Amino acid sequence: MPRGARDGVPREARRTWAWEVGEPGPVASGPLRRRERTVADPGPYELLLEVAVCGVCRTDLHLAEGDLPPRRPGCIPGHQVVGRVAAAGSAVRDVSAGDRVGAAWLAGTCGACRFCRSGRENLCPDSRYTGWDIDGGYAGLTLVDARYVYRLPEGWGDDEVAPLLCAGIIGYRALQRAELPQGGRLGVYGFGASAHLTAQLAVARGATVHVVTRSPAARLLARDLGAASAGSGPPPEPLDAAILFAPAGDLVPVALEALDRGGTLSVAGVHLTAIPQLDYERHLFQERTVRSVTANTREDGRALLAEAARLRPTVRLSRYPMDRADEALADLAAGRVTGVAVLIA
Repeated sequence: MPRGARDGVPREARRTWAWEVGEPGPVASGPLRRRERTVADPGPYELLLEVAVCGVCRTDLHLAEGDLPPRRPGCIPGHQVVGRVAAAGSAVRDVSAGDRVGAAWLAGTCGACRFCRSGRENLCPDSRYTGWDIDGGYAGLTLVDARYVYRLPEGWGDDEVAPLLCAGIIGYRALQRAELPQGGRLGVYGFGASAHLTAQLAVARGATVHVVTRSPAARLLARDLGAASAGSGPPPEPLDAAILFAPAGDLVPVALEALDRGGTLSVAGVHLTAIPQLDYERHLFQERTVRSVTANTREDGRALLAEAARLRPTVRLSRYPMDRADEALADLAAGRVTGVAVLIA
């Protein structure tokens, strides 16, 4: 098949620039490198996006540092992509050139397995992910599947809406998985991009939110956004539910011990360090539950965007030009980002 061909049909190639993962390793070693790349014209169901903004996610950091092994050489990170359609494939009917759309973590599924057919496409064995299986948004141009993009709420700037596409969606699913009762007490462990949005959803739903984080700046932000408490120690009362956003397995028993009877801990990360041994009576007895969160469905994305459009949560932004993506990741690794970092093309 000729270079740049898709579905057996040769495509023209366009030049763009991009940040790619070279040799994964500590961010201080410079795993990201800026390169000129070629991008083919879109296939039948694809969109060629001109990237306007891409959110910076801890998953991008895991990819760059090798915690999440790259699935292709020279992978381009970034899965909170807001862009304008530069070209659309021949089979695309509901999106036109110039439209603003968002591309998120879930990039494709088989559509035929038992998980896809039962509304659980996030568990599809053949699922693909933006910035991992396909190139992401740390670039000038990127190709995405039109069937997996989102129409974005009006009245939001590109930089404000980009974090909703992962930080928002994954936090939404984590909150659903936590099964927080109406008016319940929610613990939030770690307070980065996803947590600062999810906490606002929970407060708007009538929850009492207690935040646990080591960062003084994050504790101040949590209180500003409506948290009932924010500290580095145990919450001041038993919890009905908790969400672990920090990728620290040693917090699993800590969070479980803070749950009231029948409480649920939802673990939101795609990567987690080792979980220490659990004690059944201290951590799990009295019907406490641990649940993982795996990606999201497109319905999660649509529901989150609709809820965000109604509530208009505050998005605390740290803005970086796209040519400083490596600096943004370094700041994220060092805990210097409060809220969410975004790359502006």
